[in-house]
Amino acid sequence: MQAERANTHRWILASMEETRAAAVAIAATARRSLAILTPDLEPEVYEHESFLDVTKRLVLARPYARIQVLVSEPARAIRNGNRFVSVARRLNSRIELRNIPQQHRSIREAFLIADDSALLYRVDASRWEGIADSCDPLVTQRYRELFDSLWELSGPEAETHALQA
Repeated sequence: MQAERANTHRWILASMEETRAAAVAIAATARRSLAILTPDLEPEVYEHESFLDVTKRLVLARPYARIQVLVSEPARAIRNGNRFVSVARRLNSRIELRNIPQQHRSIREAFLIADDSALLYRVDASRWEGIADSCDPLVTQRYRELFDSLWELSGPEAETHALQA
């Protein structure tokens, strides 16, 4: 474990640019999966060309790779449009979008998980401050469990269909 931690990177994030760069770096570590919890597919991060390139490369290079996205404010994502949604439509067998159930939409967190070991985490999605770590499986596991429980509760509602249609 020590040798594994020696090759990792931890960031303290204070700006949108730092958050975007960390999201790209964390996503680039993925070999099997990405899990994203976001209010509205934050265009400053997930619509940026560098992030889109990394995600397309992941799902096109690895036939078993999967990207799961939970959105807590789908109406805002639909209203604003999003290039990530366009990519998801073209690669819909590999990228799945779901709405967080109404009763759980008060969640303020936002995070990105790569392969159950790398994490970008913001305690408040309305702010850019957060942390990212390229290899912290113990902490990442906690957020993966939260994501998985929300994923199981979520489903393709009308808003999700609008995102993917």
